[in-house]
Amino acid sequence: MGTPGFDRTEPEQAGDSAADSSADSAAGSPGEEGATAAPGRGRRRIAVLLAVAATAYVLDLVSKMIVVAKLEHHDPIPVLGEWLRFEAVRNPGAAFGIGEALTIVFTVIATAVIVVIARLARKLYSLPWAIALGLLLGGAFGNLTDRVFRAPGVFRGAVVDFIAPKGFAVFNLADSAIVCGGILIVLLSFRGLDPDGTVHRD
Repeated sequence: MGTPGFDRTEPEQAGDSAADSSADSAAGSPGEEGATAAPGRGRRRIAVLLAVAATAYVLDLVSKMIVVAKLEHHDPIPVLGEWLRFEAVRNPGAAFGIGEALTIVFTVIATAVIVVIARLARKLYSLPWAIALGLLLGGAFGNLTDRVFRAPGVFRGAVVDFIAPKGFAVFNLADSAIVCGGILIVLLSFRGLDPDGTVHRD
């Protein structure tokens, strides 16, 4: 009699093992999906960063080409009366004409910014951070292009500025992108949002 009873419990144990195995497999599925979802999400954010950077860079480059061809050595063009005009200016300094004697230093800084952004991009899962870093990257590349390829020489080239508000320094679209990206980064940091998408509260 003992043998038949033992035979009845063995299938139950096997069934329990199969159920546990199925449960473990089901429990493991979300983790596996999460592991595969994260890289895809990262790629999408990097694509946004590159798209924003490319847009900012192209707009800056085209605007400077037009300014050099049509506005340089000509009278300023009024846009909003005396409050805003377009005026071609060669600026050897940083954004808004700051530090004209430190052109090479600002070239090195711009290069360092690009390297830092490239490193951050590997862990970039936040869309707002992708936009902010894209603006910084596009602006840095825009002004770095001037410093490398424009006169008076490589790494000492003067940046082309043309947006001249009344009572303010003359700047360009690359400067605007850098400033907007910097402001957005400050706001994101204030809200506790990190580039990897996590939110912390201090």
